[in-house]
Amino acid sequence: MPLLTYQGVVYPVQCDAMGHMNVQFYIAAFDQSLWHLMAASGYSPAWIAERRQGWADRRYEIDFRQELPVGSLFEIRSSVTKVGRTSLTTRHLLTDKADDALCAELVAVSVYFDLEARQSRPLPEEILLGARRLIDGPTGA
Repeated sequence: MPLLTYQGVVYPVQCDAMGHMNVQFYIAAFDQSLWHLMAASGYSPAWIAERRQGWADRRYEIDFRQELPVGSLFEIRSSVTKVGRTSLTTRHLLTDKADDALCAELVAVSVYFDLEARQSRPLPEEILLGARRLIDGPTGA
């Protein structure tokens, strides 16, 4: 079951000329949901300073399905779909809370990253264990 990783509301300033939430704000919401999913997998944001380790987004694939106008309440539910040696593949479903309609879906590949060496690192054991508990669906590793 995907985890609730983000809730938001569409403000007028977030809308484009056509009156619905602009793509940049979808990306911002998906990015925030990703951090919550990583934390649920066992990653601590303190590792940025303590270990100099974090995440580099390698790939985003987004399907936009339904517009979100001003005032829409929405949420994102997220899950892990694949655990690799140095990366996690995650799925994020953004739905309109009014009718539970799927408005956008993001599949992301994020690489565990050494912030000083600027290269990927093997996933730590605590993330491997935590991420495997969050796998949802038949595509899990």
